[in-house]
Amino acid sequence: MALKLMYITNRPDIAQIAETAGVDRIFVDMEYIGKSARQGGMDTVQNHHTLEDVQIISNSITSAELLVRINPIHDKTGEYPSSKDEINSAIENGAKILMLPYFKSVKEVELFIKLVDGRVKVMPLLETPEAVLAVDDILSLDGLDEIFVGLNDLSLGYGKKFMFELLSDGTVEELCYKFKRTGIPFGFGGIAALGKGELSAERIIIEHYRLGSSCTILSRSFCNTEKIKHLGILSETFLDGVKAIREFEKEVTVHSDFFSENIKGIKNIIQRM
Repeated sequence: MALKLMYITNRPDIAQIAETAGVDRIFVDMEYIGKSARQGGMDTVQNHHTLEDVQIISNSITSAELLVRINPIHDKTGEYPSSKDEINSAIENGAKILMLPYFKSVKEVELFIKLVDGRVKVMPLLETPEAVLAVDDILSLDGLDEIFVGLNDLSLGYGKKFMFELLSDGTVEELCYKFKRTGIPFGFGGIAALGKGELSAERIIIEHYRLGSSCTILSRSFCNTEKIKHLGILSETFLDGVKAIREFEKEVTVHSDFFSENIKGIKNIIQRM
């Protein structure tokens, strides 16, 4: 089965271009609470999409699923609404999948599932060492639809220099085996366009297939909308990029002998880096 490809944007024109190119999920990212402090000084995308963006994107797409990353579980303050209110509003505005970031305990995931109450799919974003320690208990909860491993924050939590070290040191592999045993669909990380990225997209895609992953994010470097302004060029970039990924996936499904050599290559590349 082909990977479900996700792309983060709050622009309706880009969402429609991505959907037309075959992107499966449009990802609106409302997470901002505590994120700047965690990732301060790093070259990471820190979106601050809004509930209005959720509604706009929902009204702009027809076939792609709308995934919304909410904030970590929190109480109401003078600056932002409670998790309950945020979840309710995201669902009312059109979210089809909700992603919970940066949790550290089973109780947070349990509350998340309870607040969603089966109205849409839930996808916890496992990205803390504490969540890894609690993963067996998390996977035993009723109501989990999918789970995703966030390599960036998880690598920071472990003090890694490069987020894809988690692919070479066995961390992601062990988690994926746990997910597979429970039958819960899962994904991890992000990929650039083929031939690009510090660690090539081709190698990462092969790992997705080796480990049984079902989804991934198309990264900023897949199509950087801050640099490419022309909608025609953007459309061409998405169409060509997604098509190339799909064609490469067909090769991977046929040539499973890629797997053992690929993980050796990844370990060598990361060791050099």
